[in-house]
Amino acid sequence: MHVDLHPDLADSIAAKGARDLLSACVHCGFCLETCPTYLETRDERDSPRGRIYLVRQLLETGTASATTRHHLDRCLTCRSCETTCPSGVKYAQLAELGQHLTEQAAPRPRPMRLYRWLLRETISRPRLFALLLGVGQRLRPLVPGPLRLQIPRRQQRLPVPATSRPRTMLVLEGCVQAAATPNTNDAARRVLDQLGISLQAAPRSGCCGAVQQHLGNETGALANLRHNIDAWWPHIEAGAEAIVSSASGCGAMLADYGRLLADDPAYAVKARRVSELACDLGQVLEREDLSSLRPDTGCGKVAVHTPCSLQHALREPTLVATVLRRAGFSLADTREDHLCCGSAGTYSLLQPALSDSLRRRKIRALSGDQPAIIATANIGCQLQLATAAVPVVHWIELLDPARPVSARK
Repeated sequence: MHVDLHPDLADSIAAKGARDLLSACVHCGFCLETCPTYLETRDERDSPRGRIYLVRQLLETGTASATTRHHLDRCLTCRSCETTCPSGVKYAQLAELGQHLTEQAAPRPRPMRLYRWLLRETISRPRLFALLLGVGQRLRPLVPGPLRLQIPRRQQRLPVPATSRPRTMLVLEGCVQAAATPNTNDAARRVLDQLGISLQAAPRSGCCGAVQQHLGNETGALANLRHNIDAWWPHIEAGAEAIVSSASGCGAMLADYGRLLADDPAYAVKARRVSELACDLGQVLEREDLSSLRPDTGCGKVAVHTPCSLQHALREPTLVATVLRRAGFSLADTREDHLCCGSAGTYSLLQPALSDSLRRRKIRALSGDQPAIIATANIGCQLQLATAAVPVVHWIELLDPARPVSARK
């Protein structure tokens, strides 16, 4: 796709980057039928190809409207189109640049700017988010039924291994997950301990940067990246084998550290090393001998939900299913595995109607084979799917030697 930049954008680095990424698109339309929002609305402006045309229009005219912003905002950035695209269009990067340029050409109303700022500054601060979630959990009995299911119950923490193992890996604790489902990383510690691996957190690390990045605050996102690199670097120099994320959305962000800081002379090398060491928890277990694990596999059929970040960003569509099969679990048949559940970070808060429609579609696709449990690999998806008729857990909980999976909601 050829683009002639408008003179007002001739010196814009973002515009030049978007133009270069646009050039790979050949208008084939293969992406349309794999785009969750297009399947819901059947409006091509809610498809990757349609959004690419909107960005092209912005680049050539130097202007954008609220309509442009509306359709770009409705993108989940699930990257299903990237998996499908025969031309290798890097759509996620293009959408990011397009949204940045649209913010400049068609600024949001002040109330929406404030709302997005509050989301960024609340969710990306683990202590603040934990405090606010604690208030919500105490008020949970007073909340109406459907909404109540979206407020996770406070989890009872179980002991984690206190002894050190010969091998050490770092863990990204995360923001929402650390507060809402702390047993996920606790379970990971217990499972990896059985495999001779100590999973340690760097106390000074914080948000991975995804929330700031996806809500358009690149400066804040890069500050998160640098902060984490500084916290992890002494441990990396001491021989940590990997930086493990049990939330695939955070894992996808870690994999991008090298690209995002490539032009930072003080952090480029370190960021590239972090991305090299970053891995999803499933990738760790896939490489290990699991014969020492003795999970209770009598829980019934497990429906595996592979988050978009694991499937399309990290390109590991069968990872969780492979690990669970090796561990002896019986897996349920599922449909439309490539489609997003509608969580997508803060998407469920910013686009609630479309998100709810995608949630209901995903739950139907996961439930057709009468599973006893739904297992996922990302905290946002776990909370999004919590309205299902069966328990929704992080898959590592199924392998946890200390905690049987509850059959109750």
